[in-house]
Amino acid sequence: MEFPEALAIYIHIPFCRWRCSYCDFNIYAGMQRWFAPYIEALGKEIRRFGEQAGQPLARTIYIGGGTPSLLPLPLLARLFEALHTAFRIPPSIEITMEANPSGLSVAYLEEVRRLGVNRISFGVQSAHHEELHLMRRDHTFEDACAHIAMARAAGFTNLNVDLIYGLPGQTLARWQETLEAVLALRPEHLSAYALMVEERTALQRWIREGRVPMPDPDLAAEMYEEARERLAEAGYRHYEISNWARPGYESRHNMVYWRYEPYIGFGAGAHSFIDGRRWVNALHPKDYIRRIEQGESPIAEEETLHPRTQMAEMVILGLRLVEEGIEDARFRARFGQGILEVYGSVVRELEELGLVRWDGARLRLTGRGSMLGNQVFWRFL
Repeated sequence: MEFPEALAIYIHIPFCRWRCSYCDFNIYAGMQRWFAPYIEALGKEIRRFGEQAGQPLARTIYIGGGTPSLLPLPLLARLFEALHTAFRIPPSIEITMEANPSGLSVAYLEEVRRLGVNRISFGVQSAHHEELHLMRRDHTFEDACAHIAMARAAGFTNLNVDLIYGLPGQTLARWQETLEAVLALRPEHLSAYALMVEERTALQRWIREGRVPMPDPDLAAEMYEEARERLAEAGYRHYEISNWARPGYESRHNMVYWRYEPYIGFGAGAHSFIDGRRWVNALHPKDYIRRIEQGESPIAEEETLHPRTQMAEMVILGLRLVEEGIEDARFRARFGQGILEVYGSVVRELEELGLVRWDGARLRLTGRGSMLGNQVFWRFL
């Protein structure tokens, strides 16, 4: 395989204190004794890749999870040592770390910043105690406010806040209160995701047992529209379906995904995509560690995508970019055909439905289309 000159890097830290009620991510609780062996294996995987790929340039680094902020500082330092060995890391790079707003200190955050992290993403989710309790979050909104203040005191000038709307029993008024409370914190970036009731989660079980009501999709749509209007008033640019930023603070790492550009993932369950090939590492940390220690590949599954599949994915991901959309010139440069040559009938149908706009150079969702994104996306598959 030929490796690109520059790659976005994702690092998965699969550890949490416990599992939130809505979470179906690849995370594991109660594994503190595995933190050090995991970071040791992670460092080996990163260094091996760097040797194989010839120390490529890092475009962005994103440390996600799980809860990366559970890691002790010496283990984070070892992770960064491996990254600097394997990649050329420019001073201007965006390095994001996810964090729960609980249990941290200014001193911890200062050291995280000294290691190179310059963007923190806090999983705040709600400003209401009852909603946080329903989600099994391990913090209060007061904790979130305190941790954002700590991050500012530690010198961070680029903060994201994650929110969830469409919760069972959540009212529009309560969602408005959450938006106002978070806006008062003045984060540079906001992500707002509609709740998805996933299989085999505690929340799905509670709904099935009648302990909590089913979420109301029509009310969730109202909440989304409220977020679009209120965040626009507050000066945030709605640049992706679920993401808003002050100008210049868009997530550079996530833009790589939405533009269908190459990225490498390290750690248990991490995904990678390079030159039409996609692969995923072994999911469980113990299996991942065993493979690395025995000199085996951590890859559990891989596939080479058919060009038609790549075309569909590039359009679907690009359409998530509200203003940018998918540029015909980029599509043509990659596949040798324009969007209308491949999807002309689909685009015309969606235009008639008022879900997309085609201006001859770009395909974008309309306002209505961004509310009904799934109704658009499946037509390209």
